[in-house]
Amino acid sequence: MQNQIRIVSTKKLSERQKQQLLSAGFSVFDEDFIRIQNKDFEIETINDYLIFTSQNAVESVLRNKKLIEIKSRKCFCVGEKTKTLLEENDFEVIADSDYAAELGSLICNQYSKNSFTFFCGNIRRDVLPDALRLVQITLDEIEVYETILTTYEIPFIPNGILFFSPSAVESYLHENKIENENCFCIGNTTAEALKYVTPNRIIANQPTMESVVMKCIENYKN
Repeated sequence: MQNQIRIVSTKKLSERQKQQLLSAGFSVFDEDFIRIQNKDFEIETINDYLIFTSQNAVESVLRNKKLIEIKSRKCFCVGEKTKTLLEENDFEVIADSDYAAELGSLICNQYSKNSFTFFCGNIRRDVLPDALRLVQITLDEIEVYETILTTYEIPFIPNGILFFSPSAVESYLHENKIENENCFCIGNTTAEALKYVTPNRIIANQPTMESVVMKCIENYKN
């Protein structure tokens, strides 16, 4: 097809997500530009509450030998899918938010007398821990997974690129340049990682893969 819209996704799409793009007449290249590796970790003491900011952290914690003890604590989390995964595995989530900054604000305002255990990856943003420590909330960070960059060189110039994390932005830029491509981002944090790279940043309505795909289709079909 002449002038076919070419889309690169920096994360493997589900069959349904990929089919939506193909049905819209686009060509699609999708690969995982980052890989997640769970880490074994020791936990001596568990604080009043737990914090999860990704599904990856939940997956790693589910493998820990002290899981029953960990589950005795209630959770705060970032992301609807993180919340769903926690609840499916019998954790009790008492508050969730789409963004770490919002969750940090909630904790600082309502739970400043409590202590927290934060399960995170090796590349984690400072926003939430900095907010809690600023008001002297006890916070123990436990690194439970590692993000590994797995970059690919794209052999064509795409029209649009789908980004789902700042790490994927970093991985993409290892082997590729961004010039006039539209960059569709899952949220503000990912868009921020592209701030000095391109002005062509379009943020999805919801922080989900499905919303990024729909935003991409809407952009080219309107």
